[in-house]
Amino acid sequence: MIRPKLSLRRPLAILGAALVGLTGVAAVATPASAHHTEISATVGCDRLTGERVITWKVENSETNKDATLQTVTTTPGTPVNVLTKTAKAVPLQGYVIDQGSSVKAEQRVPANTTTANLKVYAEWLVDGVKTADNTRDKTITIGADRSCAPAPTCVDVNKAKFSHTFDGPKGTATVKLDGDLPLCGDGKQYFTLVSYFAPRPQFATPQYVYGTPDSDFVSAKQTEITLNVEIPDCHTQVDLIWGDKDQVIDEIVDGGKRYDNMKLGSPGAPGNRSKGPQGWYNGGSKSCVTPASTFASKCDGSVAVSLSNDGKISKYAVEFEVKGENGFTKKVSVAPGKADSSIVVPAADAGKIEVLVDGKVIENGTYSWQRPEDCPLPAVTTKADCKEFALTVTNPEGGLPVKTTFTYGDKTETRTVAAGASETVTFKAGKDKTAIVALPDMDLELEAIYTPEGNCGGSGGGGGDDDEPGLPVTGAAAGGIAAGAVALLIAGAVLFVIARRRRVTFTA
Repeated sequence: MIRPKLSLRRPLAILGAALVGLTGVAAVATPASAHHTEISATVGCDRLTGERVITWKVENSETNKDATLQTVTTTPGTPVNVLTKTAKAVPLQGYVIDQGSSVKAEQRVPANTTTANLKVYAEWLVDGVKTADNTRDKTITIGADRSCAPAPTCVDVNKAKFSHTFDGPKGTATVKLDGDLPLCGDGKQYFTLVSYFAPRPQFATPQYVYGTPDSDFVSAKQTEITLNVEIPDCHTQVDLIWGDKDQVIDEIVDGGKRYDNMKLGSPGAPGNRSKGPQGWYNGGSKSCVTPASTFASKCDGSVAVSLSNDGKISKYAVEFEVKGENGFTKKVSVAPGKADSSIVVPAADAGKIEVLVDGKVIENGTYSWQRPEDCPLPAVTTKADCKEFALTVTNPEGGLPVKTTFTYGDKTETRTVAAGASETVTFKAGKDKTAIVALPDMDLELEAIYTPEGNCGGSGGGGGDDDEPGLPVTGAAAGGIAAGAVALLIAGAVLFVIARRRRVTFTA
């Protein structure tokens, strides 16, 4: 058998054809694998919501084909929407990117997000037939130190800061909310201005609220307030406090409740949440009392002293001291709104009286005894005949002793007539037709005309000894011409005229 000689030409030819075919396939497939998308991103922050805002940018690599984003996957899995000029959201998934173009889409993620990933599967179609596809993904890192807190639109009432002004002596204050943001919701913060009666111009107790405290609040619609209170015209304390009128302490007493850091401008909370001067004041130039005195002279020379403490600012007891002459002194305490009439200065000490408080004489607190107008005057009676001229002064009971001077002719005698007693002076009848009875303590002077009844021989004396006493003589007290009291004697026909500081003579 003759075997033909093997040839390598045919196998080589087949192999060559196969290589050519593979090369063609590679040439066709290579453009298809070049289709892809490019993904990039930027990160921002929405401070109104506190969210991270990622702006994804997806680019189409092909300049002659549109890319359809068939599948879009995100981590975190929040929506990704294409940025459009309309308000309607357009999902990135399904979006067609024009040839040679790109699209931007926004994704919002929580503020604490540290990484984010976008995965896109895209297809390129020609006449509705897919010619290529591609999957790309991009992971970005968001720095942990880049906080994204939401920008506040209001301030919580419990965190709000304030500033204030304060004028204690005038009783005024203002409080306003700091910053540009209002208080949140219906939040209100009250502040109150209150004034007190105080026992001293420095802090001391007890203290009592004066008038009506003024209270108001700061809110979203009212960011500044003005407060005013009336200040007593005496020692006072004024406080600007945190809170409404329910926080006011009506009586500040020893060992009792205090405002402490409730006062605005205090070093601790809540008072230190307001910037400004110290919101408290102590001062005033006089005590919160109304000491007053009145005096009533009595016919016996004594003086009754009435003391009171019942004025508008009377809030504390007054310690009165009443001083008279010869070392007389008495002290009495009068409670607010009360009076005392227990002190009577004796006649011997009533020449000058002073009422003192805290060592100082009070207004209208000096007085000297003055004879009351309703005190009965001493009565003067006479008995006259041709031989004698008798004058008698009778001093009523309940009065002072009365010094009396009797003058007839060149004779003068002085007597002191005790209360409830009488004194008589008898002169020898002479040629003088008048006698003078002077009461110097009362500033009174009486003139009697001596006209004895009957004929005394023309010498002014003699004849008749049956004269009867005349009527008592009375008159007004010091202060003007006294009214004359005339006593027509049955015997002697003696007329007395009473005058003040001058002698007035009447004849019958």
